[in-house]
Formats: sequence, structure tokens, C-alpha cells
Amino acid sequence: MKDPLVLLPGMMCDARLFGPQIDAFSHERGVMVAPQNDHDTVQALATDVLAHAPPKFALAGLSMGGIVAMEVFRQAPDRVTRLALLDTNPKAEAPAVAANREPQIAKVRDGQLRAVMRDEMKPNYLTDGPNKGRILDLCMAMAETLGPDVFVRQSRALQTRPDQQQTLRAVKVPTLILCGEDDSLCPLHRHELMHVLIPHSTLTVIRNAGHLPTLEQPDTTNEALAKWLTQ
Repeated sequence: MKDPLVLLPGMMCDARLFGPQIDAFSHERGVMVAPQNDHDTVQALATDVLAHAPPKFALAGLSMGGIVAMEVFRQAPDRVTRLALLDTNPKAEAPAVAANREPQIAKVRDGQLRAVMRDEMKPNYLTDGPNKGRILDLCMAMAETLGPDVFVRQSRALQTRPDQQQTLRAVKVPTLILCGEDDSLCPLHRHELMHVLIPHSTLTVIRNAGHLPTLEQPDTTNEALAKWLTQ
């Protein structure tokens, strides 16, 4: 029996972020996408994941999902059989970034979620490519489905997230660290740091991809995930 796979999406994303991965892997194992919607701390989000996840599982998270994945591992390392951290950041939020979330939260509470996503967040997501427009439209659709309350809760969770570098030093399970080569939101050097913290990990850099390689380069991303799942 193959380990079930739990996927944790990024901020203002849902299962559609992992559509190509669900298609690729759900025929061979159980695949569960755990939402990150109902709490305003990373610790509570991770506890909720564990409450609904199988007893043992492979865990992959992208961006905010990766941040929550690290906390899941910190809380229950014996339940995570392998770990994949995609386009994410092990450090606590920088004060300047945390402060910059306040005007975004205010705008979203004022009914401007679409404008915030369009003007301040979506431009940071993707590299240029033939599918950029389609993927940006999907990002907007996911954000509008989740709505302003989720935006505020997720922003608060990111503002107060713990540093997880010590957590990563304790990881012994098979680990994939993956990022898009052109990710400006969670750049390559953050992933190189995680690779140093987990010396046995595999570092994979996806060319012609930005912050969302699961959608930008799904075939290459799936190849890396398939290797990780059979380590």
C-alpha cells in the first residue's frame, strides 16, 4: 500500500493549484488537498491538517502550504513519511513584509480583494510563458472563491509564522525541495538554505517557472514528485 499524499496549497489557492498532480498521482494512491482557510495562525492550521489527515502520509506544500507543512512536521514528525517543500520559505516573516500586509488587509476588508490580487500579488507569481494569462485567471478565480475573510486569516497566519530552521534540521525522511527558477516571491537562495538544513534532501529547480511550477511546468514538476514518492 502506497502512502497517501496530502497536498497543502498556497495563499488564496485551493485544490486547483494541484490539478495536474491530482491527475497524475490519484490513480496510484489516495490524494487529499487540505485547505488552509479556517485559522489565523500557522500552528492552528497545522493542527487542523493533522486532525483530518491519515495516520501516516507523504506531505507536500507550496508557498504558504509549505510553511504549514513545516509546522505539521514539527508537531507530528512520526506521521510524515516524506516531505516536499515547494516555492516556500523556512524563515519567520520579515517585519517590513508583515507591515506591508496591513494596507492589503485594509483594502480587502473594503471590498477590494480583486484589486489587491490583480495589482499586488498576481504580478509576483509567474514567469512569462504562453500559459501565463490562463494561470493568472485561475489564480483570480481561486482567490475569489475563497473570499476576503480567508485572505485576512491567511495574512495574519503568515505575519506571525514561526521560524522553522530548527525543525528542518531534524528532518530525516525523504525530502524534496523544489522551486521555479524565476520565483521572485520565494527565491532560489531560500531553497538552497533548506537544502543545507536537510543535507540528504534533493534540490530541484524548475526552468521556465516562477512561483507556481505545479501549473507552469506540471510535467517536469510531476517527474520530480514521482521520484520523491518512490525514494
